[in-house]
Amino acid sequence: MFLIRWGAPGAEHTGVMLDGVRKDCSAHFSDWSPAFFRGDGMTRLRALLASATVLPDVPPYARWAACIPRPGKVVCIGLNYSDHAAEVGAKIPNEPIVFLKGTNTVVGPYDDVLIPRNSVKTDWEVELGIVIGSDARYLDSVADSASHIAGFCIVHDVSEREFQTERGGQWTKGKSCDTFAPTGPWIATPDEIPDVNSLALELDVNGVRRQAGSTASMIFDPYVLVHYLSQFMTLEAGDLIATGTPPGVGMAMKPPVFLAPGDVVSLRIAHLGEQRQTFRPA
Repeated sequence: MFLIRWGAPGAEHTGVMLDGVRKDCSAHFSDWSPAFFRGDGMTRLRALLASATVLPDVPPYARWAACIPRPGKVVCIGLNYSDHAAEVGAKIPNEPIVFLKGTNTVVGPYDDVLIPRNSVKTDWEVELGIVIGSDARYLDSVADSASHIAGFCIVHDVSEREFQTERGGQWTKGKSCDTFAPTGPWIATPDEIPDVNSLALELDVNGVRRQAGSTASMIFDPYVLVHYLSQFMTLEAGDLIATGTPPGVGMAMKPPVFLAPGDVVSLRIAHLGEQRQTFRPA
């Protein structure tokens, strides 16, 4: 299944992708919320799609909303690709590097992204996202992680590098500016993905390829991450995990290159669709 949300900000509706067409589920489900996941909503959605129920098309020009509503947590992993760690001259971490991103950063995959006031180092990062489908706390094994994952999506982990690394050494303020996490266009359930550990990721800036990588280069794969994080915090249904970025970020270029108003960034991950954002001044 491919779960989507659509509609104006603050008035989003549920839907699914069927044969490349957006279908409206709002008569049956109010949102892909924690209550939906905890209330066996995925089973009910599968039953709906298997029935003879005819779902109306989403209006063709309707906005693509973030594929999840505002999550309880956005948990991010730093330096999780061996080739990205190499490009920035960082040591391969022994354990996942964990930080949080403000939950109000989550916006639609085609929404504008706002360059913060006084920013000169706004950067791009294409990432695989994990959507948690059921609460996970102190999981016994990595194998237990699969039953707690609702699906996967694209996350654009936009970052302001000066705020992140030069303003007190704390990453959160460089990661949590408004609109800094375009998410979607859809949640793909795990059965839709042949191998989550072998997905191609790409990102272009103004039509020029900047990032090209594969989740095969992850140091800690999605299942390891869910198990690991559950040892420190309860991962709740509807939470979002951004799993790190492959090489090609702007700060690692020589000389570094950062985003300016009017720049257009497009990104894609195999089986998870694509995003496109125009960057505007806040």
